[in-house]
Amino acid sequence: MDHSKKFPVTQVYGFVASLVLTFAALFIALKTSLSVTAIMYIIGTMAFVQAGMQLFMFMHLKDGEEDGAKAINIYYAIFLALVVVFGSIWVMSFSM
Repeated sequence: MDHSKKFPVTQVYGFVASLVLTFAALFIALKTSLSVTAIMYIIGTMAFVQAGMQLFMFMHLKDGEEDGAKAINIYYAIFLALVVVFGSIWVMSFSM
């Protein structure tokens, strides 16, 4: 069977779930009367869930290489994301 012609059902589910999580975070941030701390924890948790979901549904984390190259790439991407986030917070702290 030719797998290249198969409809990408998991990618569609992942895309819809990503949209739901994004709009839920937007709704929580703009339309609720929760404290800022609670909103940040909820949005942070939703972002973590969405990132994990995208790794498995869009980046095909379960498929392919068994030699660890994919794991090294994931660790490097996490490192870069942390450097960008914490570096941005560090630089912005000087302007206050």
